[in-house]
Amino acid sequence: MQNHIRMGVDIGGTFTDVVLEVGEAQFSTKVLTTYAAPENAIIDGMHQVCAKAGITPSQINQIIHGTTLATNALIERRGAKTALITTEGFRDVIEMRTESRFEQYDLNLQLPEPLLPRQHRFTLKERIDARGDVLIPLEREHIEALADEMASYGFESVAIGLIHAYLNDSHERMIRDVFAEKLPDVMISLSSEVSPQMREYERFNTTVANAYIKPLMKSYLGRLKGRLADEGAGCPIFLMHSGGGIISLESAAEFPVRLVESGPAGGAVFAANIAARYGLNKVLSFDMGGTTAKICLIKNQTPKTARVFEVARTYRFKKGSGMPISIPVIDMVEIGAGGGSLAHVDAMRQIRVGPESAGSEPGPACYGRGGARPAVTDADLTLGKLDPDNFAGGSIKLDAAAAAQALGTLGAPLDMDARMAAFGLAEVVDENMANAARVHAVENGEDLADYTMIAFGGAAPLHAGRLCEKLGVDRLLVPTGAGVGSAIGFLRAPFSFEATRSVYMKLSDFAPETVRALLGEMEVEATGFVRTCDANAPIKAEYKVYMRYTGQGWEIPIALTAAQAANPDAATFQALFEADYTTLFGRTVAGMDIEITVWAVNATTEVAAVETVGATPNGKAADNTDSRALFDPIKGAPAAAVIVRRANLNSGDWVAGPALITEDETTIVVPASRTAIARPDGTIDITEKRT
Repeated sequence: MQNHIRMGVDIGGTFTDVVLEVGEAQFSTKVLTTYAAPENAIIDGMHQVCAKAGITPSQINQIIHGTTLATNALIERRGAKTALITTEGFRDVIEMRTESRFEQYDLNLQLPEPLLPRQHRFTLKERIDARGDVLIPLEREHIEALADEMASYGFESVAIGLIHAYLNDSHERMIRDVFAEKLPDVMISLSSEVSPQMREYERFNTTVANAYIKPLMKSYLGRLKGRLADEGAGCPIFLMHSGGGIISLESAAEFPVRLVESGPAGGAVFAANIAARYGLNKVLSFDMGGTTAKICLIKNQTPKTARVFEVARTYRFKKGSGMPISIPVIDMVEIGAGGGSLAHVDAMRQIRVGPESAGSEPGPACYGRGGARPAVTDADLTLGKLDPDNFAGGSIKLDAAAAAQALGTLGAPLDMDARMAAFGLAEVVDENMANAARVHAVENGEDLADYTMIAFGGAAPLHAGRLCEKLGVDRLLVPTGAGVGSAIGFLRAPFSFEATRSVYMKLSDFAPETVRALLGEMEVEATGFVRTCDANAPIKAEYKVYMRYTGQGWEIPIALTAAQAANPDAATFQALFEADYTTLFGRTVAGMDIEITVWAVNATTEVAAVETVGATPNGKAADNTDSRALFDPIKGAPAAAVIVRRANLNSGDWVAGPALITEDETTIVVPASRTAIARPDGTIDITEKRT
């Protein structure tokens, strides 16, 4: 196995995580993200892990990369100068949104601004109907005239989204061909390729988002490939996509919107792998880094997926207040709660935390890089969770005095000293995350008391124990490599691509031959993308249809077997739908026709078999010679917590809380209510103390 060397890289808002696997051995590091040129942090991290492993970059066989750059560009609106071309009469779709109001009773409700201003949106006279038939032909001279008009604007990228183009893309392709001749330097994104699905608002917005970030991401990926090659790492580079699989660098550069949420998707894959090793069917994945916290439900060792999610929610993280992106994605809730999340006291004299983050530049006050406002990491340091001399493996020395000063400023309006302000800040951020987990569970009809939490990310092990107390979750697993979990997840993910189509069909008008041909065509498309990553690996197809009762506003996903996809019939589809509908809502609706709106085929390579964790031998109490004061949130006062190096724990060794289990990438806080035991694979298993 020594000849198979793979590297996973995750660029986060604060840290860039790099993991190198040399056969069975694993080496990792965390370096501060370099915003101006993100590839610099990757190069730095690569040299660090190569030095640890005793290899050169030229020996790396494969690099898998995930990043928040696409997400951040959308949130911060740092994309290219972009235009939208759409059907006459639909210029304002992305501004009008839908009829939904995310805050129903707010008379002064401010809707988020569209990604493109009105003067950057153009129309052409053409029309395709809901069956894909041409009602108004598109004239080439009209396209040429528009191209000539737009030439003077200096657009870098153009999104093309026409009504019902998901059924008939001929007009969109005609526009692309003319623009390729007239404006060859402008990048083009077609809605029929980016998101070929019904619902024009979501489809247009997704295509605009793809066009908006395409120049930025294409430039970055090109620079990254060049820099890595210059450093000797000329191996293939792949990207993690939001659906939990891996695509080629070329596909990622063409469809960068699929990279939105790629980092968090890697974390969910990592947690699913741990769940499989422990035979757990109900897992709450908790990923907390420097900027955000991500929570995902994993059932039967598979993360829950969705077709639409929102970026940059602007109103208290409420559904509907963000930018909808219609692509396959792992379904999770993400909130602005990370180590760098900043705190302030609002007009109601309440401590608020996030979503604004100090990031890596300047970072929390304790980083000593110019930050003066209090962040979650400042609170963690003041409460005793962190060792100022051994943060990030000792690469960053934390300034406890600067943290105390920032927290003192936070607490002054509330007559709190620095430690009580830190306690308040930590409780607020933990309660925010607990509330997000509760809401996510309720939305999915789940009881978290039945779940096991798996925590990873640099900040998650510091907060997961307290989160379990708040949520009533009895068991917490912190796997090895938790501090760089998403990067490890990239190395566990399969090559995959999901093709989707919107073809409306009622079961009363079910056409088996049409269905068989449609699914076959989509399988060929999805398999083609996967073949660009691996030309020889066996590929399996997973089939899904989205169904609803006629007249309902939304659909539910129904999984099909390969046999059901090859031999489709209405009775089978109805039985599958009614079974899943009953599971979700408790009953079916008699006397109503059922319709299919969206079809999906996911082509994926096989995931490597997971070796289950063996029995844990009887161990002993962990050896410890050191302790420090750790603030106990239950008692509201400091208590002596033993300090144990994770590397010194043998399988079966245990430690009772309050305790701190330390390693280079993170620290595991074991609350006074819990006991931790080391499992054979190095995972720390934390459960409630039994009386």
